[in-house]
Amino acid sequence: VQLQASGGGLVQPGGSLRLSCAVSGFTLEDYGIGWFRQAPGKRMEALGCITRSGGSTLYEDSVKGRITVSGSKNTVFLQMSGLKFEDTAVYYCAGVDVGGGRCFGKAGYWGQGTQVTVSS
Repeated sequence: VQLQASGGGLVQPGGSLRLSCAVSGFTLEDYGIGWFRQAPGKRMEALGCITRSGGSTLYEDSVKGRITVSGSKNTVFLQMSGLKFEDTAVYYCAGVDVGGGRCFGKAGYWGQGTQVTVSS
């Protein structure tokens, strides 16, 4: 199982960015895929996910309205807009289980992250 997030970089406040997650060893037909982030000194935070077979998407309230998760089979995207300084973090994609309307990363189904820095 491999997941590789890419597309991070430096973006100005208010800007937009699209991250990609390339998946191998499983597909969206097997498990949902979600996005998470970890800012310096903070805990890992779930952002949202696309459920198995792409049936639906779920978003955390903290970012709802500013992000869109989409994708199919082996590639999942995270579209972010209205970026803020506090969105600076390392962003990860992971295979997920869904429960209670939330996305939980599966052990062993995490990829390397990609750095997003929001700065003027």
